[in-house]
Amino acid sequence: MPRPFISFLTDFGPDGPAPICRGVMLTIAPDAQIVDIGHHVRKYAIRDGALLLWSAVPYLPVGVHVGVVDPGVGTDRRPIAILTARGDVLVGPDNGLLRPATERLGGIREARVLENRDLWLPVTTSTFHGRDIFSPVAAHLAMGTPFETVGPPIDPAELVPMTMPTATVRNGGLDTTIAFIDDFGNARLAGWPDDLAAAIGALEPGRALVVELGHGTSNGATSNGGPPTVVRTTWQRTFGTVAIGEPLLYQDSSGTISFSDNQGNIAARLGLVVDQPARIRPA
Repeated sequence: MPRPFISFLTDFGPDGPAPICRGVMLTIAPDAQIVDIGHHVRKYAIRDGALLLWSAVPYLPVGVHVGVVDPGVGTDRRPIAILTARGDVLVGPDNGLLRPATERLGGIREARVLENRDLWLPVTTSTFHGRDIFSPVAAHLAMGTPFETVGPPIDPAELVPMTMPTATVRNGGLDTTIAFIDDFGNARLAGWPDDLAAAIGALEPGRALVVELGHGTSNGATSNGGPPTVVRTTWQRTFGTVAIGEPLLYQDSSGTISFSDNQGNIAARLGLVVDQPARIRPA
């Protein structure tokens, strides 16, 4: 029989809580293969975690995927498990974190609330459901515990949605948003290359473009006002086609549009933040 497979993503950081959760899983499923998608998700940033999980799951074996970015831990938000069409089970909080990943796994077959305390740790707390609920339930499922035993079913339509930023074609350009900033300082933008091509025409390597960066964020949280920051750049196939330090726009490994400096940190250089508005137009 193949080894049980569990993937694991949190905003815990690498020390303390994440190894404890892995220890809980291995106590129940000692032969499990646990793959850490990452534990450096920006603290409390549910959408960042959802994007990383969405990016990762198509490349992972069929198994159990645990996601814990849970600022509502201990409140009335529900702990859930979702069975997908591909056969994977996602385990975590009902706060939108798991929803985008289910779409990449063929959609939701069934969702259940985690209420079977026999699958939890014997003693649970109100602040560490990653250890006390999600990890043991995931390990039991990986070991073959039937999905229907975790708790009562819930209509998938009642699960908390995750609203992802979108791009809009307008007046010969593409209005977009900084959706995610990775550890290299690359800025993933809302929208796809086809959206940009629909706005400005064919995306040939080397085509000159302008990125206009608005101030603040889409929800106005850090708005400073004033004119946008204008960055002249080009559309490229990959980083090394421009000089070190030069900016570029390109299709990233997830298929979306990204904005980077070759061997640099464009987010730090320009002071970029998640949800900051941007517009791409011809130069």
